[in-house]
Amino acid sequence: MIEFKNITKKFGDFTAIEGITFNVEPSSIYGLIGYNGAGKTTLLKTAAGIYKPEAGEVLMDGQNTFDNNGVRKEMFYIPDDLYFPMSATPHSMAKFYADYYPNFSWKTFDNLIELFGLSAKKRIRGFSKGMQRQTEIVLGLASKPKYLLLDETFDGLDPQKRDITKKLFLEYIAENDASIVISSHNLAELSNLCDHAGLINGKHLAMNCSVYDISQNYGKYRLIFDRDITSEDFSGIKYRSLDIDGKIATIVFDNNSIEEKQKLNALHPIAVDEYKLTLEEVFLNEMEDKKYDITKIFE
Repeated sequence: MIEFKNITKKFGDFTAIEGITFNVEPSSIYGLIGYNGAGKTTLLKTAAGIYKPEAGEVLMDGQNTFDNNGVRKEMFYIPDDLYFPMSATPHSMAKFYADYYPNFSWKTFDNLIELFGLSAKKRIRGFSKGMQRQTEIVLGLASKPKYLLLDETFDGLDPQKRDITKKLFLEYIAENDASIVISSHNLAELSNLCDHAGLINGKHLAMNCSVYDISQNYGKYRLIFDRDITSEDFSGIKYRSLDIDGKIATIVFDNNSIEEKQKLNALHPIAVDEYKLTLEEVFLNEMEDKKYDITKIFE
């Protein structure tokens, strides 16, 4: 288990993240979401032992990750900004990691190199961005860590390679009882991959729940009426957002209760369609409510 306990990280007078607490259970994939600059990378680097937090601690199997070489041999961190030495090849990097990770598997390395269609002997610096990302994924999985920390891992991968990578992650945790923490701006990818998700907003963890609970706790309805309606018609209903277009209303609840559904039916719509919110829609609803009038931008 990975335990994030009240993590606060500062850079001078700037507080990047503050008071973040959650757990990552064994054999699970935890998705970190948030806008760019929200603190996802800072949190992952703190978990990887690269940053020392000003307050709190990250524990892996009860051990603090900072400056702990024994714990580091059980984790593999893939950053967003990849770096490889000038002359490095996938094979030379594999030799490097094989000397550090006790469970490194050359068979897994060879199988993954073939699966991704990479050349083990060519310079990585000559690879495309997507191929470099695939190389680091190969090295991470071949190192056989108990914990994988992944920052924007799908960035640069084409749809086929993204699908392969997702299947590999799921197979890996099933076979190795491993846990993965992954951040991504591609929320559609996370919703189909993660079993838990956390939203970082305003330096804090604004949401922490299972992906299943997200779909159950939010309700989205499209109502069609035989008359024009206004927001006044919904004044007695507690909703998260409401959009009205003539006789059609789209409403979102963050508490999908039977009582609120009954209130909708009391408005006598001629048709009601119910939808499950995607992770991306939940993200947008949980962020600060700001209304932008795009039509006035180019006046």
